[in-house]
Amino acid sequence: MQTIEIIGALIGLLYLYLEYKANRWLWPVGVLMPVVYIWIFFQSKFYADMGINIYYFFASIYGWIRWNRSESKGNSSAIIHTPRRQILPLTLVTTLLFFAIYLLLISFTDSPVAGGDSLTTALSITGMWMLAQKHAEQWWVWFLVNLISCGLYFWKGLYPTASLFAIYTVISVFGYFKWAKMAREKM
Repeated sequence: MQTIEIIGALIGLLYLYLEYKANRWLWPVGVLMPVVYIWIFFQSKFYADMGINIYYFFASIYGWIRWNRSESKGNSSAIIHTPRRQILPLTLVTTLLFFAIYLLLISFTDSPVAGGDSLTTALSITGMWMLAQKHAEQWWVWFLVNLISCGLYFWKGLYPTASLFAIYTVISVFGYFKWAKMAREKM
């Protein structure tokens, strides 16, 4: 399994680089990466993470369409800060998703990490939506996802994936500051 994990990690690094640059080509890479990770997470019994990669696949198609539309309107770098009025709804939706996914995992799977898997999955759904909207704060959501995931994958012995998520964690901080600067420049 390590070979496919290494391939997935390399695709993930390319995706992260393109995301950091706010380059629309992150989305086609984002279609490929979940295909690899669906298999990895199924084999490792990270069922919610497997499911989130199905979501990533379709969210990447949505992001590609959304970013291409904004580019055709001349807003290719329209990075924004998350409007305050969206923070409470995003928090509530994420919380509800966490509990729903947790209940599914403890009721229908043999997941050894139902709580962590549910939390990272709920946050990832929110993070992908925020990324598609070009919200700079999506990087802080990914920081939490990546930090928690790194620990979970290391514990499960998925060392290349854990290493990838350790890199993601660090880059999330730099990504936020880059995107915040881009949002300020657009004002």
